[in-house]
Amino acid sequence: MIDADQVTGLVLAGGRGSRMGGVDKGLQPYQGLPLALHALLRLTTQVGTAMINANRNLAAYESFGVPVWPDATDEFAGPLAGFLAGLEHCETPFLVTVPCDTPDFPADLVARLAAGLAAADADIAMVRCTDPEQPQAGPRAQPVFCLMRTALLESLVAFLHAGGRKIDRWTAQHRVALVDFAEAAAFFNANTLAELRALEARHG
Repeated sequence: MIDADQVTGLVLAGGRGSRMGGVDKGLQPYQGLPLALHALLRLTTQVGTAMINANRNLAAYESFGVPVWPDATDEFAGPLAGFLAGLEHCETPFLVTVPCDTPDFPADLVARLAAGLAAADADIAMVRCTDPEQPQAGPRAQPVFCLMRTALLESLVAFLHAGGRKIDRWTAQHRVALVDFAEAAAFFNANTLAELRALEARHG
């Protein structure tokens, strides 16, 4: 059993936002609030403490009221760089990550990932679901929705220093529990401004 107080939540908002024309994706408005703030508010009810990984507009993110940590490098090295920033500043046994562009992830996400990790005695638990845009592809892992043991820090540092960038290649080095979620629409991520507006319209 993993208690919520043992988990630190991390909102990943450190990307370039290239598919949104280079804007800071996490600060784009969604239902009257910045996209990343929606994710943060949804996450804070599920964990003991929370923080944000961001590489631009740090003061704006700091106004959300939680610590903000940039990547250790300025290379925009992808989600694993965000994982590293989180693990380096995590003071609990577990870290859970969510992306800033998926504001409607399940309200019991962390509890279900924690149950899956504990049941499998795994190092990492991640979401698996069917993409509603590509149902024919079947269930696929969603590695940015990831619960991991903080003790994996040294492993990730070594992987990144060796030039690794792919999440699945790093996670493959460890025991991974894939946790199935039927509510695939909850994991819709807005990669473009048009997709963000469409998501907002869907929710009225």
